[in-house]
Amino acid sequence: MNPGSLSLIHKKMKQHKPPQDGKDSNTKKAGPRERKPERLQKVMAAAGLGSRRMLEQKIRKGEILVNNKKATLGQTADAGDLISFADKDWKVVELATEQRSLVYNKPTGEVTTRSDPQGRPTVFDNLPVIHGGRWVAVGRLDINTSGLLLMTTDGELANAMMHPSSQVDREYACRIFGDVDAEKLINLRKGVMLEDGMAQFSDIQAAGGDDVNRWYHVTLLEGRNREVRRLWASQDVVVSRLKRVRYGAVFLPKRLRMGDWAELTAADHKILREDVGLGPLPAQLTLKAEKGQRESDKRGARKKYGPRKKSTRYKNVDRK
Repeated sequence: MNPGSLSLIHKKMKQHKPPQDGKDSNTKKAGPRERKPERLQKVMAAAGLGSRRMLEQKIRKGEILVNNKKATLGQTADAGDLISFADKDWKVVELATEQRSLVYNKPTGEVTTRSDPQGRPTVFDNLPVIHGGRWVAVGRLDINTSGLLLMTTDGELANAMMHPSSQVDREYACRIFGDVDAEKLINLRKGVMLEDGMAQFSDIQAAGGDDVNRWYHVTLLEGRNREVRRLWASQDVVVSRLKRVRYGAVFLPKRLRMGDWAELTAADHKILREDVGLGPLPAQLTLKAEKGQRESDKRGARKKYGPRKKSTRYKNVDRK
């Protein structure tokens, strides 16, 4: 596994969406969402001052002040407010929301589900553990398909990337067994009728191989169940191997081994949101101890635990 952050976004690539009603849908971008004040006990609990239930009891007893006035149940807090509790003061401040995204190189034999009744390994078994959130798979890969699986804690991003209106393209490397002629390729580009409606590849590129087993790179603008395999099957050929190599602007790193993951940078996450028309992540409220209070906390710690020990430095020691 690779816990470090990597830039896996192709910087020169921009998501293209077909114009609708004479307008380019890429020109419309969502601005930052307006953050609303939050319940007082929620902000305090998130800052580690106690459970919401306990804090509600303190509010009822009049033990919590907001801007030097007794707080009331249902009261909200916003950036700039001064909260006083247990002889200490905190300022309400905004803190940027953090979300994580990573690329997982899925092997065949794993299922894209959190738990499997048949006991088969899942793609979530090898992912890093997170606290206060959960990994969401952006799209699915069936048990016999390998390659890029984008995971994120940003549910809004996942929903936007998977929605058909976003027109986020997916690229697959396919090994095809059977005769593929020019007419079949034309059919796949124009579109064929499947049991759940019309489907087509937006792009097909030959990628080598012999006469019997040839490789193609194909691109889809949607993610219906087993759509790549069913499209090729409509032309009487079989997909003997299928691997996803790109989802939108995210490419599968060549050096990422099967079953390993690589985390995207915060800048990459921002690009993914922008490509589907999402604005910046909303800020969240937290508490910051007042300066004088921080100093008194330090003095209290020194009285309780004694002065902080200085690190020991050894002289004349060979550090080779």
